[in-house]
Amino acid sequence: MRHGKKFNHLGRKKAHREAMLRNMACSLIEHKRIKTTVAKAKALRTFVEPLITKSKTDVMHSRRTVFSRLHNKNAVSELFREVAPKVRDRNGGYTRIIKVGNRLGDNAEMCYIELVDFNELMLTDAKPAAKKSRRSRRGGGKSSDGDGQIAEAVVADAVAEETTEEATEEVAEAVAEETTEEATEEVAEAVAEETTEEATEEVAEAVAEETTEEATEEVAEAVAEETTEEATEEVAEAVAEETTEEATEEVAEAVAEETTEEAEKIEEDTNLSEETKSEEE
Repeated sequence: MRHGKKFNHLGRKKAHREAMLRNMACSLIEHKRIKTTVAKAKALRTFVEPLITKSKTDVMHSRRTVFSRLHNKNAVSELFREVAPKVRDRNGGYTRIIKVGNRLGDNAEMCYIELVDFNELMLTDAKPAAKKSRRSRRGGGKSSDGDGQIAEAVVADAVAEETTEEATEEVAEAVAEETTEEATEEVAEAVAEETTEEATEEVAEAVAEETTEEATEEVAEAVAEETTEEATEEVAEAVAEETTEEATEEVAEAVAEETTEEAEKIEEDTNLSEETKSEEE
């Protein structure tokens, strides 16, 4: 039974709740300010403030006690080296919860929880109120002055919170714009490089194709010239052979005709001589 257990379980089992508070405490010590729900912030305040009080005594026993709750050496070192010297003169109340409205979706009440002594803007704006020397006959004057001072402090806190939020939003917008510009420039450079590479490849391919075509045409012309020369030589040889054969035939015919004529003359001379001899006889 849970009789008398009035702390907020946060909808988690014991191990899960302690692990969550441990991680949130480490984040708060490291960043000095975190955003969470009001319920978790109130639970975190009861978890982390005793540890901050323990860190004021920088001895080995305190460090081991704090480490047994945080389980993070870096957070323990940050707590004892950075946080403890600033809160040494403060007797409790090391954290501040600043409500920032409800969350979209589940409408949970959100807030910032921060270490009081690390908000430089709040420390600068918190000026001591001037004492009034005027006396009042009525006893209610003191309470009214006190209420006015409290109201002024609340207004100053609200103004400081709004100023901090506006400055944070402006810084976030500036960072986002710079990031967007850098991303745009990187994308543009990448696109330009790709375009240049593609254009270079296309030009190289075109040059290679032209070179290949020119080489092919030159080879074709050379082959055609060689073929033409060979054909011309063959034709010339054929013509020369035909001419030689014709000349040989003509010479042979002429020789044969001359031989025939000479034979006929010899025969005629022989006949004439025979006739002459026969006449003489």
